[in-house]
Amino acid sequence: MNKENEVSRREFIKNTAGVAVALSIPSIIPASAFGANDRVRVAVIGVNGRGQDHIKGFSNLPNVELVTICDPDNNILQTRAKQYAEKYNGKKLKTENDLRKVYEDKSIDAVSIATPNHWHSLAAIWACQAGKDVYVEKPGSHNLHEGRKLVEAAHKYKRVVQHGVQLRSSVALQEAVKHMREGLIGNVYMARGLVYKWRPDIGDKGVSAVPEGLNYDLWTGPAEMKPFSKNYVHYDWHWHWNYGNGDIGNQGIHETDMCMWGLGVDSFPEKITSSGGKFLWNDAKETPELLTSSFVYPKEKKIIEFEVRPWMTNEEGGVGIGNIFYGSEGYLVVKGYDYYETFLGKEKKPGPTRKEGGDHYKNFIDAVIARDPKMVNAPVETAHLASGLAHLGNIAYRTGRALTFDPKTEKFVGDNDANTYLTRKYRAPYTVPEIV
Repeated sequence: MNKENEVSRREFIKNTAGVAVALSIPSIIPASAFGANDRVRVAVIGVNGRGQDHIKGFSNLPNVELVTICDPDNNILQTRAKQYAEKYNGKKLKTENDLRKVYEDKSIDAVSIATPNHWHSLAAIWACQAGKDVYVEKPGSHNLHEGRKLVEAAHKYKRVVQHGVQLRSSVALQEAVKHMREGLIGNVYMARGLVYKWRPDIGDKGVSAVPEGLNYDLWTGPAEMKPFSKNYVHYDWHWHWNYGNGDIGNQGIHETDMCMWGLGVDSFPEKITSSGGKFLWNDAKETPELLTSSFVYPKEKKIIEFEVRPWMTNEEGGVGIGNIFYGSEGYLVVKGYDYYETFLGKEKKPGPTRKEGGDHYKNFIDAVIARDPKMVNAPVETAHLASGLAHLGNIAYRTGRALTFDPKTEKFVGDNDANTYLTRKYRAPYTVPEIV
């Protein structure tokens, strides 16, 4: 890791507490200069699932004009355009199947990316190269290598990049982190991340013909081309290594990010262990249903424990999805995206508590208008670090052994096999570029 990257990490912790159709890489387009009354023109890329909330979130902001939506499935795309027109007094959105056409449009200021995981980094990097500011869903990367490339691209092209971990914009959770920084629960040495979500049997639908209206080549993008299957198009790609990262890399990114934010760690751990597997369903999922991971920071004397459970389970401290932070003088519980409570001393006396959210989309737009990347609550470094923590846990599971990691080089120590999981073979022309 060079000194510039180390500095950016320190700044990240400090500041976040409170193509061309011809298949070439997009050229850089000068950023807009926004005035007080200007509206930011936004395109949403990927509108099947999470992208619907992006459409709603940006459409609710007075200084934003949603102009384009993009999806390789034309059936979904046209349905969303029709729904938008019905909801917003007949306003018509431009529709595109190929995100590279969106990046060619010089009138678009920012893009919001809600594609499957395997597209996140490449779509965001191409957007930065095309002069667009970027809101990118979690996880910001599908593997560790491309997460680092995204950080480099954001800085090189001077783009505002917001990672879609909206808990960073919660007023309550900002207050919770402030309490931990100020010593409310003493020396905070451990964080637990919990993802107890109901994940049923998905069956095995086998191979079938590509549905009419779906550009399957575009949908596959940088991933290995495999025969089409409803096992992964459109939602269950989460549970296949070619496209997703399991639940630690899905819902879990909110919690991995909260763990790192709350503990105040600004680098990757040195020791990683994971165990788990598929114990319930004999279905098409490849990723583990159950996963328990430990991430140790020996120099900082801190540890992150993370657990994914898929079915019947108790909650811990009232938490099914969230975090628990342990300190020498008490513990702090984070429930969901906007609520925390504290328990102090041996008697677990109730301490400060608060429930209040925030507007992550507005925070992004405010930073775009101000042309100030430091204003975003979830800067590009979180896309690399929080996502990367999940990747490390998955690699320990896939290799089946305890791993030692060097945070400076971002490589495993003496383990060539584990290092092969840090990147992937990209399918041309959907290749993550070197940023020089």
